Amino acid sequence: MGSLCSRQRHYNQADSEENARTAEIERRIEQETKAEKHIQKLLLLGAGDSGKSTIFKQIKLLFQSGFDEAELKGYIPVIHANVYQTIKILHDGAKELAQTEEDSLKYVISDENKENGEKLAEIGGRLDYPCLTKELAQDIEAIWRDNAIQETYSRGNELQVPDCTQYLMENLQRLSDTNYVPTKEDVLYARVRTTGVVEIQFSPVGQKKRSGEVYRLFDVGGQRNERRKWIHLFEGVTAVIFCVAISEYDRTLFEDDNKNRMVETKELFEWVLKQPCFEKTAFMLFLNKFDLFEKKVLQVPLNVCEWYKDYQPVSTGKQEIEHAYEFVKKKFEELYFQSTAPNCVDRVFKIYRTTALDQKLIKKTFKLVDETLRRRNLFEAAKNLPEIFSYTRLDGLR
Repeated sequence: MGSLCSRQRHYNQADSEENARTAEIERRIEQETKAEKHIQKLLLLGAGDSGKSTIFKQIKLLFQSGFDEAELKGYIPVIHANVYQTIKILHDGAKELAQTEEDSLKYVISDENKENGEKLAEIGGRLDYPCLTKELAQDIEAIWRDNAIQETYSRGNELQVPDCTQYLMENLQRLSDTNYVPTKEDVLYARVRTTGVVEIQFSPVGQKKRSGEVYRLFDVGGQRNERRKWIHLFEGVTAVIFCVAISEYDRTLFEDDNKNRMVETKELFEWVLKQPCFEKTAFMLFLNKFDLFEKKVLQVPLNVCEWYKDYQPVSTGKQEIEHAYEFVKKKFEELYFQSTAPNCVDRVFKIYRTTALDQKLIKKTFKLVDETLRRRNLFEAAKNLPEIFSYTRLDGLR
């Protein structure tokens, strides 16, 4: 009889412990569910090479702890690969232009650099790249200085030459140092095509302050073959941040040499605007790569792009840069309102001039985005107050 009572007490104690564990798990789930409700979802969209991933890295640097040494070192093979890939594009581009252009002689690589160029192009075509040594860096510097390569670089818009080319070539000796650890700037310039979905959680007022909103930002690949993954992220989005590389009006797609990048961006933005799940979603349009745009627009007229064919230059220097920018901005404003259904006209729409590499500007921009979304949330809460009060009165009458 005593042993039976003892066993019963043991079972009761085990049940109590199990119930306590279950209650604790349920409490944590409830807490996490409540916390999740306060996290706002931001979706970073745009065509390939629009600067989305650079903005994503800036968020990590600005509003989180940044990159530790291990993460920085993880970028070494990426940066070295960027160097080899870039020199291969320029070398192969020079060979192609030497065969097809009337003034072909200026694209012929000098005899002293021919063998060197072939060797580097072969390395750039590999799947696994060697570590960048001082010797290889010197070889790359020599071919970079070759007149044929410089002529080819001046036509980079036709050859998919990356924006980071000048930066990489100017820093070859540092990048090839035996004890090289990438800087934050190196990481921002590093190019890795986004595949799949990456996310980051942050608050623009800082992690230690409780007054700001908490956001979860999702970045997805911008190339055409990556866009099928977008649709799974479309539900429950607070705001879409759509990035436009405004400097790329004279370039074609990486995946389609016949399609102008700005025309592709226009069609993509139009498609995103018309998605039914974004009827009440705020839209933040980042007109990005302004630093490159202001240099290019004085050399290459906007109307080389089919969508901008009605553009007429009016001045020179800074005045012309501003005139061109306002033209582009107006084009996207018109597209937004043309593509927005009547029942969506009240949703928030803001345009920001950005340069993804400019940390101060990105910080300021995201604080403005935060303020805009907080005002919207307050407005939505105020709209719901009469409804809440009516329910309260009805409950009181019962």
